[in-house]
Amino acid sequence: MQDKEIIPDYRLDLLGEPCPYPAIITLQTLPKLGDGEILEVLSDCPQSINNIPIDAQNHGYKVLKIEQQGVIIRYLIAKDH
Repeated sequence: MQDKEIIPDYRLDLLGEPCPYPAIITLQTLPKLGDGEILEVLSDCPQSINNIPIDAQNHGYKVLKIEQQGVIIRYLIAKDH
């Protein structure tokens, strides 16, 4: 049985942005999501693996998936309320 592919509604490509900007920009973008909408965030900032998921959860968003390929980290975050 395979996981159902999650199709994001929006993409935030933050590749090349130095820390802490990926976390800051993600937090500024999340409130723009509608209920049930999904934001895909791409980052190559190594610290974002610690900041983005925790910040999103602390602000009431659901982290659906985190994937890493090489230096690129992909986050899928949903507005769940």
